[in-house]
Amino acid sequence: MANPSPDGATAVTEIDLKDPRLAAFLAWLVPGLGHLYQGRTGKGVLFFVCIVGTFLYGMYIGNGRVVYASTTDVFSRQFLERWQYICQIGVGLPALPAFVQTWRVESNKAPLLGDNFMRPPARAPRQSEDRTDPSHTVHHPDELAQWNYEQGEYFEIGTVFTVIAGLLNILVIFDAYGGPLVIMPPDEKKNDNKDEATSAA
Repeated sequence: MANPSPDGATAVTEIDLKDPRLAAFLAWLVPGLGHLYQGRTGKGVLFFVCIVGTFLYGMYIGNGRVVYASTTDVFSRQFLERWQYICQIGVGLPALPAFVQTWRVESNKAPLLGDNFMRPPARAPRQSEDRTDPSHTVHHPDELAQWNYEQGEYFEIGTVFTVIAGLLNILVIFDAYGGPLVIMPPDEKKNDNKDEATSAA
């Protein structure tokens, strides 16, 4: 990183990235972990708090349902059916339980950590109470439609928060691999030489 020195010259601060590939993997596994491995503690803590916080907040307002790998009955054909999850998995370890939940549901096992936590929605038709008139029943083509109906805009907002967290961590991974972007200032000596050549001409 370039910093101006007291005499006006440019000093270069070297950042030890250690093993960039390992740092990038750690940055994907847990946001900020790659930077902690490199000794860049401030950035590591900042990235962890912001990205994991954004992800968890999205999970909270989405009632734990907005992160899942696919709907049921497609595990053997197309595991990553939900494109949003491909973005969400950029956050690393916090999104990986969705794999376990999908596997357990497809294996006819009970989901872990409650029925809502990263469990894939079923394709079977569902029904729920009318939000405006509890005496009426609303029929849904599948469980995903039921979730959208019951949670309203919070389901989509929670999905957006978790997707943003995953996409932001992609930038963190690149920073851990290649280091910070440094814009070098123009060399003053070269400018002085150009001025002298112009004056002589």
